[in-house]
Amino acid sequence: MPNSNDIGDVASGVAALSVCESLLLAMGDLKIMNEEEAVGVIEDAAAGHRNFDGPNKDSALHIEVVAILDRIIAGGNSIRRP
Repeated sequence: MPNSNDIGDVASGVAALSVCESLLLAMGDLKIMNEEEAVGVIEDAAAGHRNFDGPNKDSALHIEVVAILDRIIAGGNSIRRP
């Protein structure tokens, strides 16, 4: 478990991810976005982190973000599948 100094940052990240996943699901339910488009949004987000060109100290964070986004795509967490 993260130490108490990091828990707020972790909670903020988890909350943001939850909101984004809910929005993708809602847009699918409302027929605003189909599964392919929802996956495309997540892939675009991952690409931004894959192409990160900044300080090496930040590279581990971006590698982990890409791994999470890839797991979301693979698991279909943000997409309702029939």
